[in-house]
Amino acid sequence: MLVIQFRDCAPTTTFKKSIGARILLVSSISIQIRADFEYTNIKCTTVDASFSTFEHCLLKSVNRTYKYGSLKVNLHQLPVDKLNLALYKRLNGSKPFLYNVTIDACKFVLNRNSSPVAAFIYSLFSPYSHMNHPCPYNHDVMVDKAPTSHLNHQLTNVLPFPKGHYGFSSIWHSKRIKRAYVNGYGTLS
Repeated sequence: MLVIQFRDCAPTTTFKKSIGARILLVSSISIQIRADFEYTNIKCTTVDASFSTFEHCLLKSVNRTYKYGSLKVNLHQLPVDKLNLALYKRLNGSKPFLYNVTIDACKFVLNRNSSPVAAFIYSLFSPYSHMNHPCPYNHDVMVDKAPTSHLNHQLTNVLPFPKGHYGFSSIWHSKRIKRAYVNGYGTLS
């Protein structure tokens, strides 16, 4: 049999203080969850070779921490009238996730506030593209070395996305005819 005796102290007071200190310590610790974006695939398809051809469309892993995506499309006919932009999340097949918009490309470049959804999608690659001027686009379209670190920042800090497998789809229209597709895939873990 174990007998504990307390002399000249109030055991309930010190016990309450130590529990309170422990609760305060645990509640003051902030837990930071970090998510990382990683490219998994990119597919660029030309429907009409007289309209456009893709010079390159690739993902490159330089080392374990630096990965990027690049594409260059040669436009043989102008203009690109409309763009359909969509984000998908893989849940028993690819399901539309939040965004699926069709925009007039030239009007959007003149006024990026006209479509907040398109503005967010545009911000995913705009620092690495030369599409930062108003129409007409009388040159090839290029996204050069868009790193995963930029997409990671956009998808975790700017507009936090839940973890999962995502797909990005863009359909380029000219004269109301589908001319090209660019589909990118990645994982946020």
